[in-house]
Amino acid sequence: MAMTESPPDSLIPYDEIVQEALRAVVGRVLTQVATEGLPGNHHFYITFKTRAPGVSIPRSLSERFPDEMTIVLQNKYWDLKVTDTGFEVGLTFSQVPAHLEIPFSAVTAFADPAVDFALQFQAHMDDEAIREQEPAENDRPVAAPVEDGSNVVTVDFGRKK
Repeated sequence: MAMTESPPDSLIPYDEIVQEALRAVVGRVLTQVATEGLPGNHHFYITFKTRAPGVSIPRSLSERFPDEMTIVLQNKYWDLKVTDTGFEVGLTFSQVPAHLEIPFSAVTAFADPAVDFALQFQAHMDDEAIREQEPAENDRPVAAPVEDGSNVVTVDFGRKK
């Protein structure tokens, strides 16, 4: 194959398979935390698309964060429940308790800063929902990783239309 030729289109959806496997990491970690609590200094930043199918958050939050928001699971959360398809949790926003339901397919990033670990995902949304929204900062292609010894994993296969 000449250097100028592009690789052939894959008939195997590798990008979807890898995204699904990495989202399973988030589910497994949250399941462990739901049963045993957060160990040591671990805490999580979870970013998700607020208008993705299956997301249920208070109207005040969806108005304040019309595209994407990041929640922190650290000291004050309750009723963390995890299923095969997502999780739900109680959190406080400006001293007002809120119940959030978030499918794993809506998650765009998961990080545990205590151990410098992070994953980034493409959100699974239908094309109609994507067209209605302004692109968020992290929807742009991610720069090549810097070899600094961190545990950040970025998977960006690009999106074919």
